[in-house]
Amino acid sequence: MADRRWWRYVLGMTDEHSTTDEHKTEELKVIQSEREADERKRAKSAFDEDEAEQHERRADKARYLREKLEERAESERRLKE
Repeated sequence: MADRRWWRYVLGMTDEHSTTDEHKTEELKVIQSEREADERKRAKSAFDEDEAEQHERRADKARYLREKLEERAESERRLKE
């Protein structure tokens, strides 16, 4: 259960321990970038094709989330102007 709460925080679904939205967004972008790189490494060292595909899908999801966070950061910057 603690793992589920961690993921909710990482994905920005809760405000527990949050700082400003901008800092939170930047931290989440870093986490997603690291997750993408980690999953790509795991895909390369996978034992079979199914496992490799699973890691590639996870890496793609992390990339997608990072891109959405980049859009969010841009929106936050525009709001400040």
